[in-house]
Amino acid sequence: MKLSLVTVPTLLLFAGLGSALNHRRGTVKPRRTSSLLINPDAQPDLPTVQAATAAASSAGLNLDDIQGDVLIGMKKNQELFYFFSIGDVADFKSKLASDILPLITTTTQLLSVSTQPITALNIAFSSSGLNALNVTDSLGDSAFAGGQFADLKNLGDPGSTNWVPEFAGTGIHGVLLFASDTVDNIDAAVSSLESDLGDSITKVYSLQAAARPGSEAGHEHFGFLDGISNPAVDGFTASPMPGQFVADAGSILLNETGDAVTRPVWAKDGSFLVFRQLQQLVPEFNKFLTDNPIVEDGLTTQQGSDLLGARMVGRWKSGAPVDLAPLFDDPELGADPTRNNNFTFEHPDATLATNQTRCPFSAHIRKTRPRADLGTPEETVHHIMRAGIPYGPEVSDDEAASNTTTTERGLAFVAYQSNIGNGFRFLQQTWANNAGFVHSGVGVDPVIGALAGAQRVVNGLDPTNSTKSITLTTGELCCFAWWRVLLLAFVVCDRQQALSLIQFLPATLVHTVTLFLQDIFVVIILLGHCRCWVDRI
Repeated sequence: MKLSLVTVPTLLLFAGLGSALNHRRGTVKPRRTSSLLINPDAQPDLPTVQAATAAASSAGLNLDDIQGDVLIGMKKNQELFYFFSIGDVADFKSKLASDILPLITTTTQLLSVSTQPITALNIAFSSSGLNALNVTDSLGDSAFAGGQFADLKNLGDPGSTNWVPEFAGTGIHGVLLFASDTVDNIDAAVSSLESDLGDSITKVYSLQAAARPGSEAGHEHFGFLDGISNPAVDGFTASPMPGQFVADAGSILLNETGDAVTRPVWAKDGSFLVFRQLQQLVPEFNKFLTDNPIVEDGLTTQQGSDLLGARMVGRWKSGAPVDLAPLFDDPELGADPTRNNNFTFEHPDATLATNQTRCPFSAHIRKTRPRADLGTPEETVHHIMRAGIPYGPEVSDDEAASNTTTTERGLAFVAYQSNIGNGFRFLQQTWANNAGFVHSGVGVDPVIGALAGAQRVVNGLDPTNSTKSITLTTGELCCFAWWRVLLLAFVVCDRQQALSLIQFLPATLVHTVTLFLQDIFVVIILLGHCRCWVDRI
């Protein structure tokens, strides 16, 4: 869920060093007794190592060659996004091989507490960083190659004036992603790596993010449980939940089944990551709901406000879908992953094309995953793996009392896909921002819909009057305020040829590509089998 945004340009992420790690340091020794990940009841469980390995084997995937963040989803506890510039290219290349690659965390490692590191690490590079490393290969993605400014209008952003200043130029060469269960662990890992890298890099900007405390873990700052609708991935997810879409591996990973684009051979198992830093004006959002309750027999004013928020999102804060719980929250339903995704918006007692008494056509989850609205079986192309995490403190008593945000908080939105044009950009431009989708006159997505800063009209939020319109003004709600967005597209690649692109790393070891995209940083990370280079470094 998002509101006002903090804008930053595009960046490239470098992920997937599994084989190099295994060859360089052998079997990972147990270092933990508790997981560095969270696991909210409502979200589908991650597969066991054994189940994931079996699924991957049958689909021809190698989970040891995929960076850990790509398939895990929204289960990080603490995370730091560390954006850097390269100072000494030759020194950095050497230390990339000797000090960074051995620390990169793979998918397999994250699936078991016994192999999880104290702090997980992934890495990515921006287009300017790739230029510094003399990387020029095309990955066959026009949105990535076109750059952020070319895509600005496509995403409906109001401009780039609200970008975080550090991202206004081309000085960011890459990003390091640190994840653990405590800030102290992350700080120790950052300090150690900074010491190892010395003057080869300089920190430009960082964003500390964390799961919300206690029972709110897994919920974004508006209070809604997030990550429930992430797809299962063929070759990774052993037991999909009822209603969970099963995506081909090629929807998320390059050069796998379902990826129809011609890519460099070394790009196999890479993935584009989109990152947007979205500021959320929580007190203002809550006041909007308080001032505009749905009035219906049997509802108190507070229940009417809660219902409006639930219909905007398409789910109650517990995660229960309004399609199955149309008037009141049902926490037991929300917490049950065998039921909370098992719906299609279709009901035998209602006409799918006209009825909005259960879920509005404009609801966020319906705009971004229309299910039966586009027919059955469900469309297979436009799916992403979301891996975001909240940032900023809880709302203070003073903020709540004054209905005014004084301390920034929001969502570090992260999404992986094999094709930005079919994934994030399509969902934003063609569905969320389209007032005529899925039916004429529906209005934009009330949570993420954007019309370049213009007022946005949304229909169907009131179940007693589906033709009633609500006009949302930029800045009126957190999700509707100015965006300062950092969008990253990473490509994580495994293949020996990819790695050779960096000097000092023998024949094809690492390749990374980045370009500016919209209020977005697009990042690509490519890496491959690393056995050959280890002996030569």
